[in-house]
Amino acid sequence: MRDNGPVTSATRQHETPAATLPPRLIATDLDGTLLRDDKSVSPRTVAALAAAEEAGIEVFFVTGRPARWMDVVSDHVHGHGLAICGNGAAVVDLHGGPGAHRFVKVRELARENALDAVRHLRDAAPGTVYAVEQTYGFHQEPEYPKLHMEIPDSLAPAERLLAEDAPSADEPVLKILAYHADIDPDAFLTMARLAIGDRANVTRSSPSALLEISGPDVSKASTLALCCAERGISHEEVVAFGDMPNDVEMLTWAGRSFAMGNAHPDVVAAASGRTVANNEDGVAVVIERLLAEHGL
Repeated sequence: MRDNGPVTSATRQHETPAATLPPRLIATDLDGTLLRDDKSVSPRTVAALAAAEEAGIEVFFVTGRPARWMDVVSDHVHGHGLAICGNGAAVVDLHGGPGAHRFVKVRELARENALDAVRHLRDAAPGTVYAVEQTYGFHQEPEYPKLHMEIPDSLAPAERLLAEDAPSADEPVLKILAYHADIDPDAFLTMARLAIGDRANVTRSSPSALLEISGPDVSKASTLALCCAERGISHEEVVAFGDMPNDVEMLTWAGRSFAMGNAHPDVVAAASGRTVANNEDGVAVVIERLLAEHGL
């Protein structure tokens, strides 16, 4: 795989040959993309994923979700059963089924970087509250709202949760979640990126002012690029789908990419194409067309 330089929204690929190459890998976001709003995977989408893998095309689920939230698609994985979780912080084998996921690759956020990010964002945006995602654990500050499906393993200030002697210090930190009740989501993202700088990568996938903070070079795109390099797959042979700012780098990097009909404006600008909304099976629509175009 050739080096395309840093994977950022400013380095969108424009090679036209990608449109003529048969796809070798499909990379799709989940929430707002592959999943309908009720979190279901439609029969049409299940059939399209199965047809793609029968044609020899790998399917990667590339999501901000932690591994423990992947049960929703475990039944729809055919063949390899791999997912990129936590916005690139982990590659997970889903073969074991619910509750038996195995970490293949972990790209952790160093605790020193995490603490620096927390402190700088606290200074820039007073009132920010935090949660900490680890490989198996979830911890949060007492003031952090109930935004997720689970009860936290512990409640403590972020500085304590990230301390070298924290109870879960032997477990890698995958990402920090930062929430603010009063700031516009896009403004909060811009503010955080300026405050944190190169200490960590900051993005968002939620419609609320909820940010996701990962290792400095960790993103959906960078981890997908590593996985493709291991398989001898070039970016021109990748077709990607997404709907939110945490998908921008991946859509920029892929040879062909599609923003959902319900996508954020930044995603529409980054993608090379557009499909219909997630509730209208936009991913399946494109997969069916690609298979027909290439006689697969």
